[in-house]
Amino acid sequence: MSDYLRYRGPKIMAVANQKGGVGKTTTAINLGAALAREGRQVLLIDLDPQGNASTGLGLSPDRREVTTYDFILGDASVDDAIQATNVANLSLIPATQDLSSADIELIANEKRSFLLHDALRDPRIEKRSLDYILIDCPPSLNILTVNAMVAAHSVVVPLQSEFFALEGLSQLMLTIREVRANANPDLRIEGVVLTMYDRRNNLSQQVEADARDNLGDLVFSTLIPRNVRLSEAPSFAMPVIDYDPTSTGATAYRDLAAELIARERA
Repeated sequence: MSDYLRYRGPKIMAVANQKGGVGKTTTAINLGAALAREGRQVLLIDLDPQGNASTGLGLSPDRREVTTYDFILGDASVDDAIQATNVANLSLIPATQDLSSADIELIANEKRSFLLHDALRDPRIEKRSLDYILIDCPPSLNILTVNAMVAAHSVVVPLQSEFFALEGLSQLMLTIREVRANANPDLRIEGVVLTMYDRRNNLSQQVEADARDNLGDLVFSTLIPRNVRLSEAPSFAMPVIDYDPTSTGATAYRDLAAELIARERA
């Protein structure tokens, strides 16, 4: 029986890609907001030392006194670390640069790969009646990303519609296989979502065709377009579905949330 079924808590999904600039944080923020708009209770954990998800949801650095770093080390409970956002049903555990030293500080900890897993099995999490926990991973395959995969039930992989996209995916898949073999046998790929897609561009169409040929049903039907509103929204500390609800980016993330929910019901 899977850990998810035993625990009967929220579904935990890591949003991961070791390559930066692929729309990882954008996906974490906007998928979380879109699921929240569907009435789901969502917690976003910012596990990236850059703290972009925290900034993108309007949490300024001076409001990040308790962070993901404190939470995974056990120095703060979920009740201490969690903060509300301006999006109804969406809460956040923020990050700061403190996380950048995690690799060095955790190297001597025998349970270093299981710290987030154990923190998220706190009974106080269950009392919050969460439906989803999204983990915004750093753009590297380090100890923080491994923690996210050990803690998660599945991985959402944003894949930029560019020439080398599939080549970069192989190392991530290898890491997922290693985590399955050594720590979390029930970890699966929730889906691959193509980002920065331009229907007018032959390259985008070729990347999509290659991804679907190689990965089949793992690739979400929803395509996230290259959209200026998606790029602008973080500077206003808002998800795009609030910044410009009628934009193609907002529509795409609402469609992605609906597709994810539909997959679970199937």
